[in-house]
Amino acid sequence: MNNITLPKPHKITSVIHETNAEYTFRVECDAETKHGQFFMLSIPKVGEAPISVSGKGDGWVEFTIRKVGRLTQGIFGLKSGDTLFMRGPYGNSFPVDEFKNKDLLVISGGTGMAPVKTILNYFYDHSEEIKSVNLISGFKDVNCVLFHDELEKFKTKFNTIYTLDNSKADGFETGMVTEHIKKIPLNTFEDYNVVIVGPPIMMHFAAKELLANGVEESKIWVSFERKMSCAVGKCGHCKINETYVCLEGPVFNYTKAKDLLD
Repeated sequence: MNNITLPKPHKITSVIHETNAEYTFRVECDAETKHGQFFMLSIPKVGEAPISVSGKGDGWVEFTIRKVGRLTQGIFGLKSGDTLFMRGPYGNSFPVDEFKNKDLLVISGGTGMAPVKTILNYFYDHSEEIKSVNLISGFKDVNCVLFHDELEKFKTKFNTIYTLDNSKADGFETGMVTEHIKKIPLNTFEDYNVVIVGPPIMMHFAAKELLANGVEESKIWVSFERKMSCAVGKCGHCKINETYVCLEGPVFNYTKAKDLLD
């Protein structure tokens, strides 16, 4: 019998130092993974944590990880050729098929860029399947910017706005992502969707700004970052009201997400 909670060893094939606090690990993995899903990553006798997939391809997945605790500190000590234990993928996904042949606005904050990057790469590679892609991506400062090469790549096909919270740098606007939503020509879109991923407070105010600009709740999709423990709906650590985020999420339409408050 297959034990869905049993981690299995996977080989790390490369490590990219995105910033001083975030690394991207590419890991051998044949599991079919959908946009927005997550895995539970672990080191024996150290711990386990949920990490969203930031990249995927034939026989591999990538995770962009921030150093914030004992487990991630241990993962940062791993290198190409080492073993990382994983189980998954878990959770639901962004409805990418519903996004096709429409306009798409993606708003990300900080490491919230990681869970949406596979969507962006998909439509970069399949631009004939989307009317337009509009990307607002915000970072605290220039030292916190992730995925430099892909941000440059996205400029060639997407309408992009990259912004720093309170500082200036070449190629970046200044201000919170909410301040730049008005620059997107939402009133010219016949049919569209909006994806927001980032810190909860950022998602809250970005959604409010979108609603103030006439966007319908049903057009907005968000992804919740929660402390998943079992990832299969048994422990209740990720439960909000009666909703198990690990099972029904982490992706939610805003019509439901607006009521998911701790």
